[in-house]
Amino acid sequence: MASPNVADFTDANFETEVLQSEVPVLVDFWAEWCMPCRMLTPVIEQLAQEYAGKVKVGKLDTDNNREVSVKYGIQAIPTVILFKGGEAKRKFVGLQSKGDFAAALDELLKA
Repeated sequence: MASPNVADFTDANFETEVLQSEVPVLVDFWAEWCMPCRMLTPVIEQLAQEYAGKVKVGKLDTDNNREVSVKYGIQAIPTVILFKGGEAKRKFVGLQSKGDFAAALDELLKA
């Protein structure tokens, strides 16, 4: 991972790291070959740094982790899903602005 604040989520650790997390979790579903995914990476890293300690931020490679990708209906990438209390609360498909993610995270933290 490029940033120490960005976790690496997999089929094997998704239940523990995301669904059982005490704090909200932002999951970036991506793939190495996806150019828009690469463009989103700096935004994800900035959010991970800014929300460190309040929100867990991580990436899940859809090519290597098909089980979770299928479970959450990932048909286009990048897709970002915000989880809280083990449930998917918000889903963003395609490139979004940092502000869109930040507003949704702030809303989750208040709830």
